[in-house]
Order: sequence, then structure tokens, then C-alpha cells
Amino acid sequence: MKTLLTVAAFAAGVSALSTGAQAQDCTTKIGATLPTSVDWGRPIAEVAQFAVDQVNEAGGAGGCQIEMVLRDTQVDPKVGVDAAKALVDLEGVNVLLGAVSSGVSMPILSSVTVPGGVMQMSCCSSSTAFTKLSEEGKTDGLWFRTFATTAVQSAMGAKVAADKGYGSVAILYKNDDWGQDMARLIAADFAAAGIKVTSSVAVNDGQPSYRAEVTKALGGEPEALYLALYPNEGTSAVREWLSLGGTQNMILANSLKSDEFRDNVGLQYLGNALGTDTASPRVASADAFKAAYVEKFGSEPNGPGLANSFDAAMIALLAMEAVGKDASGKDIAAAVAKVTDPDGTPVTADVAGFKKASETLAGGGTVKYQGATGDVRFDANGDVSAPAVVWKFTDSGVDEVEYLSLGEVDAFIASLKK
Repeated sequence: MKTLLTVAAFAAGVSALSTGAQAQDCTTKIGATLPTSVDWGRPIAEVAQFAVDQVNEAGGAGGCQIEMVLRDTQVDPKVGVDAAKALVDLEGVNVLLGAVSSGVSMPILSSVTVPGGVMQMSCCSSSTAFTKLSEEGKTDGLWFRTFATTAVQSAMGAKVAADKGYGSVAILYKNDDWGQDMARLIAADFAAAGIKVTSSVAVNDGQPSYRAEVTKALGGEPEALYLALYPNEGTSAVREWLSLGGTQNMILANSLKSDEFRDNVGLQYLGNALGTDTASPRVASADAFKAAYVEKFGSEPNGPGLANSFDAAMIALLAMEAVGKDASGKDIAAAVAKVTDPDGTPVTADVAGFKKASETLAGGGTVKYQGATGDVRFDANGDVSAPAVVWKFTDSGVDEVEYLSLGEVDAFIASLKK
């Protein structure tokens, strides 16, 4: 991979020299609001920068080199909004990558990017509230996400419970847009699968103790616990749960796919825990991303949202390439369809693929992007579908327990509605 990228970079340099080095004469900024102050957030930002680096090796986007200006959201809505405002008002970005948490992405969308006419591309926000907002015409076509909605994770949580034979489940969920959406969906899916929900308890950030919430969740003597939390409050809640005699039968949302959570709780207490997540399809482009990631970072991409972050950045940059320098956020958003066209010219998610896309777009053609999560297709609301995976913690990270294709995911979701 290093050799390939080096050769591609050299080729890009030769091309730039022959055309007057147009891409080197200007720089275009894009913004990123991502939670770099938490351990699972830093790799998401690093992968976005990796995509930017490859595009710059290919000559940049829209005739300019790309600078990704990164701001930490701290998984806090107010901090995230302030960061986004600074990027839009002070840095002048027309593209914003982020955020991760739906509870941060939503206020950024409603108070910053839509009013400012900025395209927002999230790697990881999954709340179905965004779908509703788009259906109501309140996103102005500026919202996209490369992560499937909470409906997929919710259904997979119900499948895990059914497969394990759990008759009753308690729910602990983060008290924000994402957590509330997850709690609503998972309760309905558990019920559809014939599993009793003994309680559904909201958990707020930053509390010194979660004993009251955990005690309430234990009240119905559930056979298992479903957790839609982030690592900080998840760690505290699980410690309380176990100290009060709660079961080790746990089902985890992808937000807890974190070494920090595993280490702070203790692997010995997570032997019966199973997590769910969306997954990359079993296709060559996903394998190529994994190989490139290993080459770049020295380990496999085990954290949440990494493939999705790469695709979010790369698709946004392809759309910028399609419309050229100084395009508006609305123009860039409209061009997303040109670079994710099922009938377009297939391009890979690397330096060579971006150069091929540039040539195709310059000739009036469209592009079929094949990336880390496969052939990305957005619907009218900026949503995508995805396969799913069930995982468990190990000493070195996570292992896959079960993979479900997109067809299998759709079939199980349909079975819950019968």
C-alpha cells in the first residue's frame, strides 16, 4: 500500500506540474466536528483525515488542496454547536463532517448547517429523528449519513435476545436524541419478538452515581440488560448493576464497542455480553479499506464508525470535485447523487480511484463510489442501509459472532412487523 500510494502521489505530482500545479495554488477548508477527547472518537477523526490525505495525493478536490479543520465536540451538544458555528462563521466551510452522537448532530443540523446552507455528512448518527426531519422538508437536502439508522441496531438487539432465549429484558438508555430513539425502537422490537421489557430507564451524563437508575432497572428481575449508552456512563452503570447483583447477560449497542469500556468494566464480567453493529458488506472494496487501514495505522479497524467515517469524508470530497472550486454547500449536496450513482463508472476508494473519478466527472459522467462500506446508496432522506454483525469482547478487541447480510437484516426487520 505504501508503495502504491507513493507511486500515485508521484503521478499526481507529475500531472500537477504539467497543468501548472492548479491544485497547489489554493486550499479549500472543510470542517469536522468529532469527539476527539474520547478514546473511541479519535480514530474516527483520524480515518476522516486519512481520506483527506489520499484525496490531496490525487491532486485535491475542486482544483484545490483540502484542509480538514477539526473541532472536538466532547460528545456535548452545546460544545458541538459552538464548534460548528466557528467552522462555518469563522473558517467559512461549506462541508461539515460530523457529528457522531445524534444528540450532537441534531442541534448542529437545525441551528448551524441548515441555516448556513452547509452540507452535513455524518459517519455515525443513527437516530430516526433525522429521517422524520427530512421527510418534513426541514433539512433542505443538506443532510447525509453513512451509518444505518437505529432501526437496524434495534432489530439486531431483539434478534440476539430471541436467539439467546431471554424472556425478559431491562433497558438502560442515554437520555439524548439517540438514546431515546433507541429505547423506543428496542422496546417495540423486543415486544414484537415476544420478549417482556421489565423497565426502560433513562441515564443522564455526569452523575456521581447511577444507583437509583440501576435499582429501578433491577426491580423487574430481568433475565438480561440492554445498554444504549456511551462508555463513560456505561461503565458506571454496569459497575452499579453488577455490584447490586444484576445479571451478566448483556446486549450492547455499538456505542460500547470500546476498549475503554471493556477495560474499565473488566473482561471477566463481560463474558456473556454480546454487541450489535452495522457492518461492511463482504465485498472487495471493504477488504481493500481494511488492508489500507492496517497499513496506515498498524491494526485492524475494530472501533465503531471507522469505515463509515472514511466513506463520509471521501463521498463529500468527491461531491466537491464534481462541482468545482467555490461551490455552495447546496451545490455540493446536490452533487452527492453524481458520485453515488448505481449506473455510474465504478471507482475505488483510494488515490487511483479519486483520479479516475475526477476524469469521469470532468467528462460529464457520473461515478459509482465503491468504498469501505461497499456501494453507498443514499435514499431521498440521506439514509443508507447496511448489513449487521453481532460481536463479543476479547483480550485484543472484539470478535465477530455472526454476520447478517443486508437481505437477512431486512427479512428479520420485516418479521418483526408481522
